[in-house]
Amino acid sequence: MFKPMNTATPQQIEETPTVEAFIGEIAETARKLGADNDLYASVMIAQAILESKSGQSGLAASPNYNLFGIKGKYQNNSVALETLEDDGEGNMTTIQAEFRKYTSYEESLKDYVNLLRNGVSWNKQFYTSVFKSNTTSYKDATHFLTGTYATDSKYNEKLNALIAQYDLAQYDNPIQSKKTIQVEAGDSLTLIAEAHHVKVTSIKQWNQLNSNNLEAGQSLNIYY
Repeated sequence: MFKPMNTATPQQIEETPTVEAFIGEIAETARKLGADNDLYASVMIAQAILESKSGQSGLAASPNYNLFGIKGKYQNNSVALETLEDDGEGNMTTIQAEFRKYTSYEESLKDYVNLLRNGVSWNKQFYTSVFKSNTTSYKDATHFLTGTYATDSKYNEKLNALIAQYDLAQYDNPIQSKKTIQVEAGDSLTLIAEAHHVKVTSIKQWNQLNSNNLEAGQSLNIYY
């Protein structure tokens, strides 16, 4: 039996953003908010990666923009979604919960900072143990968040691993200097990283790159 050919125009598949590209979207806002509020930007970014699946979860995507899984309402806006809860012993159960809904990542980041700075209704000092001035390193902050911010009994281990893997501690300090370079024929991210004594993952973050591919003449920002 004759079958007509499918002449429909093939759909273009959008490239899924890398973790580095996601970090690049929020890192400088997190750096400023951290510096202004005595908080670790590294922890903030790691939590956003973990809680939002690097911005790819239904809660984090448009039109919700909730990066941190904060429950309740924000300016009377919320969205109901299923979520997994850890009973503190590693056992997971699915529940339906109401989460805050935002208009942008920046709004979500600012609300997260407001939560940490001002605590919860029954204890305004609840999160003071994560402040830079009350800790010796970001690891003290991630340890405190385990069992308090999140029920995941391995929350700090996951956050610490993300901070190390993506060199997020750099965002706990101000930028000392910045320059823009031009990619030359034959250049690669590895060669550029070695030449400027920085990490490949950092270059991808600073420039929100979705792959390791470069083109001659392309501009790249390098931070020190």
